Amino acid sequence: MNERATLDAYGEQIEPATLKIQRLLPGPVERVWAYLTQSDLRRQWLAAGEMEMKVGTPFELVWRNDELTDPPGQRPSGFSDEHRMQSRITEIDPPRKLAFTWGVGGEASFELEPKGRDVLLTVIHRGLSDRPNMLMVGAGWHMHLDILVARITAKEPEPFWDGWSRLRKEYDQRIPA
Repeated sequence: MNERATLDAYGEQIEPATLKIQRLLPGPVERVWAYLTQSDLRRQWLAAGEMEMKVGTPFELVWRNDELTDPPGQRPSGFSDEHRMQSRITEIDPPRKLAFTWGVGGEASFELEPKGRDVLLTVIHRGLSDRPNMLMVGAGWHMHLDILVARITAKEPEPFWDGWSRLRKEYDQRIPA
């Protein structure tokens, strides 16, 4: 059995306000880095937004989750068809690490580690305000990373909103109350 088959796809709470989630992706590391940093590739699995690859540089992420999969699935009430967030790059070490602010008080970091022909992607999201936010963000990262895997491996992902809604319930069972 290989590491890809045994890697748990679910995120885990590693500190009271911190979630860690990993995926083993086909390499090379430069391709995965491009999916993290290039707006046209990142919008296919997460959010659009041009980034100047320099610490301290502000940028905007623009989510259009209805466009990630066809069909998008049933969007839950309370979610709009577009979401925008101002961010700032806090750390960059191409092609190994990227970190940026996430809204007010949060941070997301992405670390890439070559594993033979594969790349281990570790996402750590810090500053989650409470359990409901952790459940929403956990399901979100999980579904977005599932779509990234699908894009890199040329497979068809599950409809975004259907997957997110299912995962939100699963994270409710997995994350301690």
